[in-house]
Amino acid sequence: MSLNRSEKEAVINEVTSLAAKAQTLVIAEYRGITVADMTKLRADARSKGVSLSVLKNTLARRAVAGGQFDVVADQMTGPLIYGFSEDAVAAAKVVADFAKTNDKLVIRGGAFSGKALDVNGVKQLASIPSKEILLAQVCGLLMSPMSRTAVVLGALAAKKSEGAEPAAEAEAEAAAA
Repeated sequence: MSLNRSEKEAVINEVTSLAAKAQTLVIAEYRGITVADMTKLRADARSKGVSLSVLKNTLARRAVAGGQFDVVADQMTGPLIYGFSEDAVAAAKVVADFAKTNDKLVIRGGAFSGKALDVNGVKQLASIPSKEILLAQVCGLLMSPMSRTAVVLGALAAKKSEGAEPAAEAEAEAAAA
């Protein structure tokens, strides 16, 4: 079914607003995927804050023209699904994880921070741990020196108190004698 001009403008405006908020765009070919698998992919993407859209390529090119995702406009050919995410790695993770279990979804490329990514670039972006995991690792690195210092100081205090107990006992015995 063909869209009229106002419907096309609405689609372009919607995709332009998605692209303005997003950090990452992932493009994948979905030829041969069943409706059930596509529904599962969309549900997974929605739960992780990724907007997946099947768009006409000409409308997608117009929507990203002049923006940070304009670098992949030449890759927009064929039956594609477009994944936009505000989280830097979410779109890449969702598409790459689904592509591992479904060989019909073929990653074509993407863009991150105004730079075009090839298939390997998208997979590398997907392999980066999530923000929460990275923050936990940083906290662990910051806590490590402090916890080591506390252990050393505790051991030193225990050693001094052990050394003080025999000296106090010797003084008590000397005073009694």
